[in-house]
Amino acid sequence: MKFVRYLEIENPVWGWIYEDKVGKVDGDLFSKYRRLEVDTDTSKIQFLPPVKPSKIICFGRNFASHALEHEVEVPEIPLIFLKPPSSIIGNNDQIILPPQTNYVEHEAELAVVIGKKGRWIDPDEAENYIFGFTIANDVTARDLQSLDGQWTRAKGFDTFCPIGPVVETEFDPADALITCKVNNQVRQMASTRDMIFPIEKLMAFCSSIMTLEPGDVILTGTPAGVGVLHDGDIIEIEIEGLGVLKNSVKSFY
Repeated sequence: MKFVRYLEIENPVWGWIYEDKVGKVDGDLFSKYRRLEVDTDTSKIQFLPPVKPSKIICFGRNFASHALEHEVEVPEIPLIFLKPPSSIIGNNDQIILPPQTNYVEHEAELAVVIGKKGRWIDPDEAENYIFGFTIANDVTARDLQSLDGQWTRAKGFDTFCPIGPVVETEFDPADALITCKVNNQVRQMASTRDMIFPIEKLMAFCSSIMTLEPGDVILTGTPAGVGVLHDGDIIEIEIEGLGVLKNSVKSFY
């Protein structure tokens, strides 16, 4: 089932999608809720980021091809970092290129949405803590990443985490194709089966460090083909079964 957030008379609401229509969700999506009648065409709503996480947990170099293109070693244990919730934007929102950087790149990724609170999650039980899946773009100021040596500034700017457009609860992450296009030219294409550390191990690892809360988001890594973004670019990330996350790029100046 596909869930969304959207604006209704300037108020954010939860919704669910059936075919090409959306209906409101009454209650807490991560607890008790009920689906109301689908009554509005999806073409008539303004999509919002589908989640409001307390934290965005990310994993670097989780595709060997991406480590290779940057001439760095594949990690022996998951390489974890955080993006601030303030970096989130939604489908069709603009990625802003900040003045502090001259080299911003896209990173197409599968994102996991946590459904219930968890700590020290056993890999065999990980799927019980997943609410659903969505698409994310781990936008990165590559020059600042190299300069700083740690990644908070490079990955933490406002608008550097496009996410959406929906959360799909029935998605199978075992072997889904991730494709990224910039101005209709393919830059990234790989399967989720190529991940070094599978989702259940990523969840076990990060939950051994911090408590996962409902609505938290885990970014699972990007394949090879990351590339620079320029003012005016249109970036589209598609994952089979999850739709297309589309964003435009605009310079700060």
